Amino acid sequence: NMHTDDLEIKKLIYLYLINYAKTQPDLVILAVNTFVKDAEDTNPLIRALAIRTMGCLHVQEVLDHLSDPLRKCLKDPSPYVRKTAVMCVAKVYDLSPTTAEENGFVEDVRRALSDSNPMVISNAVTVLTEINEMAPGQNVWRLDAKSVPTLLAAVNECVEWGQIAILEALADYTPKTEKEAESICERLLPRLQHANGSVVLTTVRLLLNYEKYVHRADLLSQFTKKMVPPLITLLSSEPEIQYVALRNINIILQRHPKLLSKEIRVFFCKYNDPIYVKYEKLDVLVRICSERNTEPLLNELKEYAREVDVDFVRRAIQAIGRLAIRYESSADKAVKVLVELLQLKVNSVVQDVVVVLRDVFRRYPRNFADVVPTLCEHIDYVNEPDAKAGLIWILGEYSEHISNISNLLGTCIESFLEEEDEGVQLALVNSAVKFFLKRPQQGQALVLKALQTATEKCANPDVRDRAYIYWRLLSADPNAARTVALVEMPPVELESANLSAPLLEELVAELGSVASVLQKPSRLFVYKKADKAGVPRDSEMAYTGLDDAEGGAASAGDNGTTGGIDTSNEGEPELLISF
Repeated sequence: NMHTDDLEIKKLIYLYLINYAKTQPDLVILAVNTFVKDAEDTNPLIRALAIRTMGCLHVQEVLDHLSDPLRKCLKDPSPYVRKTAVMCVAKVYDLSPTTAEENGFVEDVRRALSDSNPMVISNAVTVLTEINEMAPGQNVWRLDAKSVPTLLAAVNECVEWGQIAILEALADYTPKTEKEAESICERLLPRLQHANGSVVLTTVRLLLNYEKYVHRADLLSQFTKKMVPPLITLLSSEPEIQYVALRNINIILQRHPKLLSKEIRVFFCKYNDPIYVKYEKLDVLVRICSERNTEPLLNELKEYAREVDVDFVRRAIQAIGRLAIRYESSADKAVKVLVELLQLKVNSVVQDVVVVLRDVFRRYPRNFADVVPTLCEHIDYVNEPDAKAGLIWILGEYSEHISNISNLLGTCIESFLEEEDEGVQLALVNSAVKFFLKRPQQGQALVLKALQTATEKCANPDVRDRAYIYWRLLSADPNAARTVALVEMPPVELESANLSAPLLEELVAELGSVASVLQKPSRLFVYKKADKAGVPRDSEMAYTGLDDAEGGAASAGDNGTTGGIDTSNEGEPELLISF
């Protein structure tokens, strides 16, 4: 007995039926008469509740009894009932596309696009978009020029979720003329001032998508300038919203690198920012920094390098190095900052500074030879393989500028066999040979000891072969050895942190979604899109990045990156999602 006049109790009963419908479908059929009766109740809330519950039951046997009440509710005088009935059509189509088509429900939803109530319109757009995804290739609905003015008028009066649905539909729409594209963009500019971050990001996505249809430089400049304040406002939200905003800003900046160049101070890290927000801010700071504002950023990064979080400090020091390599005019200031950090004599800081200075020295050979003696004073703090190999390379490259080079290199060679890292052993062999070629009298004993140790006692074949080659070169033709060992290394260039062009376009088209946060196209982690793209669900390809299925648009490197973005998912769960 389901009859009750209490609306709250009726909701609980209906909720119970929804939960047990799949396990006990035969018992649910007994309640159909009550649903049909409630669908004709005088109270619009009860009518909407009945039609929503019948749709959520997802039982084939209920469909026969649902058709007539649903047809009536789609034309109900109450907009609340109509918008609920429109959503019910998507559930019917998911269960039986044939039933939805034969009863004309899909056509009724198309007609709902011209409804007088904006919420009904937004729900109709949502349903038609979902039906398109359920039936790929059938082109059930495509937004046309006649419906665009209706959607533009409705978007101002919808709740935020309705606005997002309409904005997403308009973002995927192809304007027929440039004038139409300009009109749509101008009509939607006020959406940038919305309090909801998703509305803002979806509007930005639309403006970026429409750039290819608008050719007036003044309008494009106006649109990009209008994007700046709302994006900055998002950074005053909760940390989670900030993170989403920063990930999206990172993508936007790859399309418009100078968009936020005047707002660099907004991205300075705060003491109470979560570490994941600080990481993203660092990336954005380096991306938007220009030659004229490197000094304040370097001062800020120096403060970050004094923090307690080791990983954050490492990223800050690496950022200083990237600025030095990118802007030659700022290299002096950056090196001074790095030398100041050396004076802290913090073990982890010294390691990172040495690695960065190695790259700076390679970028500007002989420019900073006066820094090398200071660096050598901190050799006792260097114990990580990468930093040790970097410092040993500096010793060999600048041996003529170091007064106690024999002692320093001799100490390192004494522990040659204790070094487990191949890179450190190779660096020792190289530096010993360089020292000998530059100062033969002082370096003869050292190079002999290094080569003997490497050839007779070292188990690593690469190190052994390198030592043999040097030994034979030095014995047969010292000039040839000089040509090989003392050759100028190519200057270090910054690795591109930008996405490949095809991947960037895909992510711009999905701005404001999970795809833009993960910086991976949704087709790689949503089951239905993965199946459509031909990506096997159980294949590593499904969640590690772009592959040959995309025509070679991007290729994976040795470190599991694709298009400049880490797709290795190290330490993350699998990201395949099914809807």
